Amino acid sequence: MSKNSKRVPPALKHGIYSGIGLLPTESPAQFRKFRKQIFAELNVVGRLEEDIGDEIVCLEWRRKNLSTYVLAQRVRARHSSIQSELVPPVRYISPLSEFASEPHPDNPSSEELEVARKRANKRARNDLGAAHELVELGDVVTLDHLQKELAIRDRLDAMITRAYKKLAYVRAIKSMAPPSLPVSAPPLLEQAA
Repeated sequence: MSKNSKRVPPALKHGIYSGIGLLPTESPAQFRKFRKQIFAELNVVGRLEEDIGDEIVCLEWRRKNLSTYVLAQRVRARHSSIQSELVPPVRYISPLSEFASEPHPDNPSSEELEVARKRANKRARNDLGAAHELVELGDVVTLDHLQKELAIRDRLDAMITRAYKKLAYVRAIKSMAPPSLPVSAPPLLEQAA
């Protein structure tokens, strides 16, 4: 079994990141402490309140730790510079058609490229340490992704709020309605005669 086959993929190791909750380089212990403080301050009781409290915690945490996105941008730039330094470019002779072009004869072989990529990745992991996981997450740790996710959450929240308002409206109407009178059993034909 190769060394890399024992490696746990980051998505499984850390859960699927949404970009709003905890990200690599952020302390899980500090996040738990922060959550506990917010829940105590809000006096959260019940499952629905916990869900709302968790959302507040995640959004407040993200606001408090926006610098992680700046770090991710710097880490991606450093990773890219290491890649361009150690991985030779693949060049092409002028295109034969719109969709195909002929590789330059002086290009490195695919094996040489793979060795160079592995060497660059190893150096990037060593240079960047734990922050390298931000590179592995890709676009999730960008402000554009965060904005899109927040927009989706905003739309979902608006829809959920409308549903709760409908429920509250129906319950209010029901509470104002007079109690229904008991329905008497219809007289039987035999008794009517």
